Amino acid sequence: MFNCPLCQSNHYVQFYQDNKRTYLRCNQCLLVFVDPQDLPGPEQELAEYRLHQNSFEDEGYLRYLSRLVKCVTPHLNKDAKVLDYGSGPCPALAYLLNKAGFETDCYDPFFGPEDITGSSYDLITATESIEHFHTPATEWQRWMELLAPEGWLAIMTKRVLSAEKFANWHYKNDPTHVSFFSVETFTWLAREYQLNVIFADRDIVLMQKVA
Repeated sequence: MFNCPLCQSNHYVQFYQDNKRTYLRCNQCLLVFVDPQDLPGPEQELAEYRLHQNSFEDEGYLRYLSRLVKCVTPHLNKDAKVLDYGSGPCPALAYLLNKAGFETDCYDPFFGPEDITGSSYDLITATESIEHFHTPATEWQRWMELLAPEGWLAIMTKRVLSAEKFANWHYKNDPTHVSFFSVETFTWLAREYQLNVIFADRDIVLMQKVA
């Protein structure tokens, strides 16, 4: 027996199954997650990440990320300190945030992590990274420790809409995508961690830590 990797509940049901993995849904926080026995190992994850072709020269990729920058920067003071969490091999979002005038650190467990222990940030961004978390409860607790009072989380991830749409959803097919969030899951997180939540776009969520 194992627990939900987000809320630690042991009440969940099978949500979907294909010929590669079993997907479960927690009855409490409604996170959809891959059965632990089907999780990829670190070598498989790293090999998959190295296939990504994101770069500073890719204007389409920069436009994609700039949507999040436009959503969150109106909520920030000019001296806000920012952390891009899960920045990957090409810290394009940090580049955009620095260009917008915000001091930005980067953290990624595979690609040169900085030591962020004991730091405090006014904004933590996670663009296309939260779906990779094997133990999202651990990451959320860390975020709460790093986030300053009234600080913001800005998360970009595609959301679960329904079981019917999940069956044909390309997003689940990436072998490194293992945690899938919905409006209901983010609402649970907001309540659990005392956060205000704004669903800014179809794949962008802003959450503010209550002072």
